[in-house]
Amino acid sequence: MDAALTFRPLTFADLPMLYQWMICPHWVEWWGAPEPWETFVPSYTAWITDTHKGQPYIAWMAGRPLGYIQSYIATACGDGWWEDETDPGVRGVDLAIAQAADMNRGLGTAMVKAFADMLFADAQVTRIQTDPAPHNTRAIRCYEKAGFRRVGEVRTPDGPALLMVCDRPSLRA
Repeated sequence: MDAALTFRPLTFADLPMLYQWMICPHWVEWWGAPEPWETFVPSYTAWITDTHKGQPYIAWMAGRPLGYIQSYIATACGDGWWEDETDPGVRGVDLAIAQAADMNRGLGTAMVKAFADMLFADAQVTRIQTDPAPHNTRAIRCYEKAGFRRVGEVRTPDGPALLMVCDRPSLRA
């Protein structure tokens, strides 16, 4: 990876591009079909303007958008998500590579590592978690290569998931 990865908060101007990514088959396979544009815009507008629960980003590499990545505060999720979590320092992450042609090249792992470094730069962040589908072997491999470990299967509002965590680097030593 010669080009540095950077992360820019999602903006209103990004919504058409993000929506076009979300209708691609490699996104729909794991994220499901996106909501209709008419409800997508208000939903992501809320995400963009109210960051007290987390924040969505566009990952950039070599001057082009590489994908989407989001972080959220696990204790602030609600709606049946992470109800047993009590540590306000736990952040969750989800990501997707924009173009299928960029998959299987190590870019997702690089994105996760760089994003984890960015999140851990905040001293309040104690752990990062993710929850891929148990049969999403590509995502599981990506997260493991980025330093996440498997905790076990959990039930989420979206169905079964594999909880994976990455502890703050100083805690891993």
